[in-house]
Parts: sequence; C-alpha cells; structure tokens
Amino acid sequence: MKLKVWAPTAKSVELVTGQRRSALAPVAGGTGDWEADVDESVLQTGYRYSLDGGEPMPDPRSRWQPEGVHGASHIIVPSDLGENPAHGAESPRDAASSRDADPSRDADPLRDAILYELHVGTFTPQGTYEAAQGRIPHLVELGITHVELMPLATFPGRRGWGYDGVDLYAPHPAYGTPRQLAAFVAACHAAGLRVLLDVVYNHLGPDGNYLGGYGPYFTDRYHTAWGAAINYDGPHSDPVRSFVIDNALMWLRDYGFDGLRLDAVHAIVSVEAVSVLEELADAVRALGAELGRRLVLIAESDLNDPRLVRPASGGGYGLDAHWEDDFHHAIHRFFTGERDGYYADFNGLADVAAALREGYVYQGQYSPHRQRRHGRPPDGVAAHQLVVAAQNHDQIGNRAQGERLSMLLSVPQLKAIAALTLLSPFVPLLFQGEEWGARTPFLYFTDHQNAELGAAVAAGRAREFSAFSWQGAVPNPQEPETFERSKLDWSELDKGLHAELYDWYRQLIRLRRNNVTQNVDQSGTPPKVKAEVAFDTDAGWLTLIHGGLLAVFNFSDKPQIVPMQEGAGQGDAGQDGAPPGGSRWRPVLCSDGSAPEIESSLPAHATRVYSRGEMLLL
Repeated sequence: MKLKVWAPTAKSVELVTGQRRSALAPVAGGTGDWEADVDESVLQTGYRYSLDGGEPMPDPRSRWQPEGVHGASHIIVPSDLGENPAHGAESPRDAASSRDADPSRDADPLRDAILYELHVGTFTPQGTYEAAQGRIPHLVELGITHVELMPLATFPGRRGWGYDGVDLYAPHPAYGTPRQLAAFVAACHAAGLRVLLDVVYNHLGPDGNYLGGYGPYFTDRYHTAWGAAINYDGPHSDPVRSFVIDNALMWLRDYGFDGLRLDAVHAIVSVEAVSVLEELADAVRALGAELGRRLVLIAESDLNDPRLVRPASGGGYGLDAHWEDDFHHAIHRFFTGERDGYYADFNGLADVAAALREGYVYQGQYSPHRQRRHGRPPDGVAAHQLVVAAQNHDQIGNRAQGERLSMLLSVPQLKAIAALTLLSPFVPLLFQGEEWGARTPFLYFTDHQNAELGAAVAAGRAREFSAFSWQGAVPNPQEPETFERSKLDWSELDKGLHAELYDWYRQLIRLRRNNVTQNVDQSGTPPKVKAEVAFDTDAGWLTLIHGGLLAVFNFSDKPQIVPMQEGAGQGDAGQDGAPPGGSRWRPVLCSDGSAPEIESSLPAHATRVYSRGEMLLL
C-alpha cells in the first residue's frame, strides 16, 4: 500500500507504527508530497507521522480515528464499507412515475425536496448510525425526501454538534464504524430517501487540529469567528483546495451521500479568478456524471447573495441552493414577538409576506442590526434554490435554553408555521422532532478533553447571548446532562397534542407532494412570481396561493371571514373580495379539526387549506 502525505516545509517525514519509524521519500517535482510503500500488516494497530523528528501526529487524511482526535490513524478502503453505496442510489420513492414523464426532476433533485435535519447523537437514545437506521420507517411515513446529517468529521470527545471537527476524512467514532455509516446511507436509499451531509470547510476546531503542523493549511490574512481561516488563495493553496475537494468527493463517492450542505460559506475567503466554491461545484458535477447520479451542493450563507446559485457563466459559483435565513427570522419575529439581536431587523406580517413571495426580505436596504445595507435582489433565483426552515439546529441550539418553538408557542401557532413552511414555494427543511412538537430542548453541548478549553467555551457561550434578553442561566456545554437533555423523547410521538401535530405535518407534506410539486413550471422564473400573497396587518390574516393550493391564515384571536380571491393584493390592507365559490377551490384541511367549508368564518388562530379544481387531494 502506498502512503502519501503533504508536508512542503519538512526536511524529513517518518511513518510511526508502534515503536517503529520508517522514512518516507520526497516525491519528485517539488510538490511537497512524501510517500512510501508499506505492507498493510504494519498498519493494523494504527500509524502516525513525525516531521523532522517531532512528536508523531495523526494523518491529515486519516479515514478512521477510533481513539479520537489525538489517537493513531487507521486505514479504511472503500471495500471496507461494503457494497459501494454510491452506485444505484434511487430517487425518492414517490417520484418514479413523474420522473418518467419529466426527466428534468432528476436534473433538479431539490425541486421536489423536503429536507429533515438530524443530529446522530441525539436523534435516538443510543445516538448511533445503527439506531438512526431503525427510525427510517418514521421518516418514510412522515413523507420527507432527504435526510440531512449534521457534521460527522471527528471532533474532540464523544459529544458535540460536529462543527469543531478536525479529522475531515474520518467519521466520528462515537456514532459507530465507517461501515455502519455506509450501511445507514444504503438503508436510506433502499427506503427511497436521499442523504445529505453537513460539512465544515470554513474553519477547523482548536482541539486536535494538527493540520498547521504539516503545512500552510491556514492563513493569517483573514480571520473567522471560530478560528484561523483556511488558506484557499495564498501561496501553497492549491494542495489545500485539493485536500478539501477530495474530502467532499470521498463522502459522495465512498459513502454514497447524495449531496453536501456547506457550512457558513460567507466565512470562506477565496478571492482569485476561480473561487474554491466554483471549483468544488465543478468537481462534484464531474463525479456525478461519472457515477450517473445528480449530486447537490447547498450553501449556508447569511449574505442574501444570488451569486451562490448562479452559474459560473453568469458570474456565480454554480451551487445548487442555499439556506435563506430571512424566512426564519420573519416568522420567528412575528409569532414570538422577540426583537433582540438579528430579530430587530424584522417587523411583523409584511416581512412574512415578503419572505414568502421573494425569499429575501433584505435586498439591499439598510439593516438596523448590521448597521449597514444588506443583501441584493434574488434575480434569476428559482424557488427550489432556496432552503427555508422555521426551526433548525442553529436557531434552536443558539438560544440560551435551546427552546424549540413548541416550547414557546401554542399548537394552533405551530400548525400555522408548519403550513407556511411546507406550502411555501421554497425547499422546506424540518429539524428532528419538529414534526411532533418535541418538548426536549436542543442545547449546545461539547466534550472537550482539554479542561482549559472546555472552561473557555462555557464562558464564551454565556457572553454570546449578551445581545438577547433571554432568561435563565446558560447550561454548561461541557456537562453530560446538557447533551442528555437534548436527546429526542420518542415516547411523545403518540401522545395527545404531539400526535395531532404529527398528523398535521404528514397531511401538509402529502398535500405539498401531491399538489405543489406537480404544478411548478420549468421556466426558471424567480421565486417572487411563484407564490401569490395577500395580507392585512390590522385584521391579522394572510393568504398564500402556490402550486394548486390556497392556504388561508387567521392570526387573530377572533373568528373572521378572510378575503381569498386569487391575486388579491400584493401588500397590506384588505381589498374587498368574495370567497372562492363553485368548483374553483376545494377545502381539504383545517387546523382546528373541523370539516372545512368554503364560505364559513375562519376560527381564531386557524389555518385552512384549499386545493384547486381537480388536483390531487390527501
């Protein structure tokens, strides 16, 4: 077996296995690579590298760190993962017939997508891939199309969100073996689910980060909020880019993931002619063509920048979609009334309507929170290129007490939020347990083995919330109880209001998949014309027409008849209008459990959904 490691400034590199040291030879051509042919039997108990006689360090491309970030590296080859899950992965189960009639659905796999974000360690009591695999039937029954796993790159200790990973090529050992991860992905595919992975390419965690000891992986020309910036555009940056792009391709090729969610790309600085994001998108498209599969890249960004999803020929990066936080912020502000921090930028029902129509609320106007202009118009951005959520790991876990909306709002409000999210023109994302109004918090938790670092993280966490008026002491991320409290309680699922809410989510998802996605055109028209929204701030109502469905929301504490005519108003103030009569709209769902009628008064805090004409119902 040939081993290779990049160490451009080293004078010597040795392979360390047990008490044995073996020299690697520099690769000709001045690439900075060192290599050696090694019998696999020598590597059975693990290996490290020593540069210039220094302390041995894990392999930067280690495929398995069973003893953690400071332990020995282990070899994993694709055959160790079982039958290659990258080949033959199926599209979502219910899309088969429509795929025959509409091949573009494979060209745009996010067009029909409903994403479900989960954290392996808290999704089940056991916190393993194997246990998560046992919950696949629940995800299928719910009706989602894509499972999105929070980061898996090995991070310090056993507990954590995964955003401080340091061994990018090695799945976190506390969740199970690499083979068990591949089995989970394969089981999802067998059930008709695609699988996405959250990856972090804007920084590495501080504990166990040995990359800087090997070469110029980092730069002091830029800084991130989480530590040293990765060197994507300075001297020796080509091998650094290859390191990251090869990592992305490994997850997609060897484990069978169908796409990646790129964490905080606004913290990736790459200013040369071809951005690392564009280069990554090109490499992923090439791998997809090789495998005969459509792979996707979804960026997290708070910039409201359409260039992320524009093709390179149009001055963009060519990514498939990006998270759009304005949708969350507008909804959260409207329903909770919170005005702290970034919620100060949002103000009531008008912003909810703007988010539903256009995705971006901020399109270049002044942001009081940022104290500067923010965003630009989403020209040319299709609806399926924006991922929206009312809840996700950030927006729950970055609250002092980790409260979900189910811990802050009433069931009628939760049902309204579910309908706004799932019937919007964009790609909806749910967070684990949201579908039944889980009452367990999702807190920030860590397990740093370095006591000084752990104390600093806990203190920094407390300072982080100074811009918010949240009550109560911030739970210590290092305490095991903080992690245990964040685990889902699956016994809630069949109980009372939890079961009612779960049934509501299932029905909304079925309506979306049977109606909304059957009516989305292929013109690439911007999202602003894909939904018709009317609202009245004073009366407290909103109507949303999209893809063959009409959703009517009464946010008032009094019953009222809401004007529901098609095309009614593009702004505030209720224009007169008659309710839809005859066969044009058919009532199909009401949040208070009553049989929905066309011309009846809408109960207080109620949501009602209508389907157009002969469209498919539940």
